[in-house]
Amino acid sequence: MPELVVFDLDYTLWDMFIDIDVTGPLHRKKSTLNEIRDRDGQPISLYKDVPEILHRLKKAGVKIAVASRSTTPELAKRALELLLVPPPPGSDELPQRAIDFFIQLEIYPTSKLMHFGRIHEATGIPYNKMVFFDDDLSNQETERLGQ
Repeated sequence: MPELVVFDLDYTLWDMFIDIDVTGPLHRKKSTLNEIRDRDGQPISLYKDVPEILHRLKKAGVKIAVASRSTTPELAKRALELLLVPPPPGSDELPQRAIDFFIQLEIYPTSKLMHFGRIHEATGIPYNKMVFFDDDLSNQETERLGQ
């Protein structure tokens, strides 16, 4: 297993661009699991398999971080604060806020190389011990890190 898994947000953990498709403020109805809504009532949720992936990584002791090139970092962070991740199936654990799974949040509009530089600096984890998931091919520039 890698020491650290880094996820992009838009079209990697959820099916939208947080800085284009969403209008704040965001809210959650009571303790609804894996769904919040924006000002216009648009639902926002993690992809169906993301909660289980987050739980499995955490259980395996793998650290998890976010690297997102968003122009609305506060909106993205608020979504992660409000989204409640359901417990693993058959578990008696309580739901957890999505944000609590991540040890580092690098959310701002700049190169993923800068995101990874800051993640590496903060964690001390070598680049060759990290795995990155992102839907955007332009972020393949991160492949040269740690070589």
